[in-house]
Amino acid sequence: MATYAIGDVQGCLRTLQRLLRQVRFDAAADRLWLVGDLVNRGPRSLEVLRWARSLREGLTVVLGNHDLHLIGRAHGTRPPKRHDTLEAVLAAPDRDELIDWLRRRPLLHREGSFVLVHAGLLPPWTLEEAATRAREVEAALGGPRPKRLLKALATRKPPAWRQDLDTADRLLVAVQSFTRLRTCRTDGRVCERFTGPPEDAPEGCLPWFQLRDDRAARTTVICGHWATLGLRTRPGLLAIDTGCVWGGPLTAVRLEDQEVFQEPFAD
Repeated sequence: MATYAIGDVQGCLRTLQRLLRQVRFDAAADRLWLVGDLVNRGPRSLEVLRWARSLREGLTVVLGNHDLHLIGRAHGTRPPKRHDTLEAVLAAPDRDELIDWLRRRPLLHREGSFVLVHAGLLPPWTLEEAATRAREVEAALGGPRPKRLLKALATRKPPAWRQDLDTADRLLVAVQSFTRLRTCRTDGRVCERFTGPPEDAPEGCLPWFQLRDDRAARTTVICGHWATLGLRTRPGLLAIDTGCVWGGPLTAVRLEDQEVFQEPFAD
């Protein structure tokens, strides 16, 4: 049995299928970990969601910012964006089942020495606190009234992190960290809207992983989200978004030996 972590798919089903053939993925024996952003910008978001849901116990996927955007659109809390490719999902006969399945995915998955998130972990948080913050969001989003959180995400700006934030603000900061974080300041304040490579970051804004050191806990954080960062592997980090939806390869890492596999864009 092998476990493969795969970067942002974003509707690029054909590339994903070719990558799975390359690694000889066996759905009966192997497992997949996806870093989120299953949907949007690419051409086959609906097919990716149906495929992912069909894998059941063989798949672990955390939520990304594009996944949350789809959930918000389905619940009427977010307007469409210019480059959305989500209409097929929203018009599908099984749309409600797919959206319900998606909103119940975790923000963080921790297993053995690995932690799977979409974007990153806020530097002031311990791993235990990050897990607590994730569970709090998951309870709100996966519960009977997800619209309350979805409305807040669409209308309110997250504050800077403090230990004494109220529940509503904690949720906003947690979602920002898990799904949108790239760079931040030494006090943990997120540098918003910067999407470029690390060398072009505004003064005082550093990659979030440079402000953490999870090696002491013998933990490796697996993440995506930051296409302009590209593949970045080092002790404690596997950053595997290589911009497939922008024409780059789709990347997989076999966790047992951390061998990297890449498939050229095919969609």
